[in-house]
Amino acid sequence: MSIPSKTYDVSAAFRFVVELDGLLVGGFSEVTGLQAETEVMEYSEGGVNDYVHYLPKQTKYQRIVLKRGITQASELWDWYEGVIGGKIKRKSGSVILNNPAGKEICRWNFFESYPVKWIGPKMDAASTGVAIETIEIVHNGLKTIFKK
Repeated sequence: MSIPSKTYDVSAAFRFVVELDGLLVGGFSEVTGLQAETEVMEYSEGGVNDYVHYLPKQTKYQRIVLKRGITQASELWDWYEGVIGGKIKRKSGSVILNNPAGKEICRWNFFESYPVKWIGPKMDAASTGVAIETIEIVHNGLKTIFKK
């Protein structure tokens, strides 16, 4: 029996863009938190001693953390400032991974998100690094879409 040969290309993790409500929101240097975990309940069945049943409970999603160099664009701060003022504007978005030619190969869509934390840059006169701002957002779910 022969196994069909299929090549799968991997893509570098630095070829990505972020969209919010369908608009590209600039370049980000790092995105973390594309993670989901389903809690389970253990159930021991009487007389079954070689394993435990695991029953699914609630699925939880990590906060998505977006980091980028400070720019003169204030849309992320403005979005968070609305939350501070009690005016939550939920946005859906995507983290899009591209191949070396710039063609989309995968995206992670997140839904009904809003920012819950903003971190300004670390100021250090001895540093030559870029001033980075960070925004953390909560959301109501992830969907992964692979392009073929």
